Amino acid sequence: NIVAQETTTWGKDIYGEKRLHVLLRELCKVEGIRWIRLLYCYPEEITDELIEVLRTEPKICHYLDMPIQHSSDAILKRMGRRTSRSELEAVIGKLRREIPDIALRTTLITGFPGETEEDHEDLKSFVQKMEFDRLGVFTYSPEEGTPAEKMPDQVPEDVKRRRVERLVDLQSGVMDAWNEARLGTVMEVLCEGFDGQAMCYVGRSWAESPDVDGKIYFTAEKPVEAGAFVPVRVTGVMDGELTGEAVEA
Repeated sequence: NIVAQETTTWGKDIYGEKRLHVLLRELCKVEGIRWIRLLYCYPEEITDELIEVLRTEPKICHYLDMPIQHSSDAILKRMGRRTSRSELEAVIGKLRREIPDIALRTTLITGFPGETEEDHEDLKSFVQKMEFDRLGVFTYSPEEGTPAEKMPDQVPEDVKRRRVERLVDLQSGVMDAWNEARLGTVMEVLCEGFDGQAMCYVGRSWAESPDVDGKIYFTAEKPVEAGAFVPVRVTGVMDGELTGEAVEA
């Protein structure tokens, strides 16, 4: 898992230019590495070279985590972000054209100081239009010493929470459709061990990042060691998580 405060700018402090795509190609040469996953990639730094590496290197998971935070141009500007809604839509569209099976994750914040109901409606329409495969939503919380802590028009906590709930409701429909589309397919799953409560094995595919995404629960006729990669036929959905059974490779 490749993650940093600004993963996509890797190399600027060493070489004076972004070289994440070069680093990834070198990592792909390392024997024993099966999956490489990219996390925390700012959308404005996703270059054509990076997209090409994601598209062509078989070891790199078709998964990308982009911390977008919001879609309203007014709020993005107040946050100090370097993108607009149209630019966000453009990079997401490009990623999906070049890598049709890519799983996109993002995180959003509701209740940033000055967020109006109109800004929130903009964010709702953005979520509906983009249909992110993975989405986390959080309420804004002031951090001591940051400019936002002193900004006017702080949003009440109950309003923040209601806005989170609306976005979560929207995303749940997207996730239901994503899960249903997996039914009957065979996915390569990295086993993380045996779940004693569920009484079956648990793991994740290329489309699930550790700790932040869901799991895949599966049964197997033979013992499966933690760390093993197993083909699993998806047979159902349980509380929003996929379930299945291991099949012969």
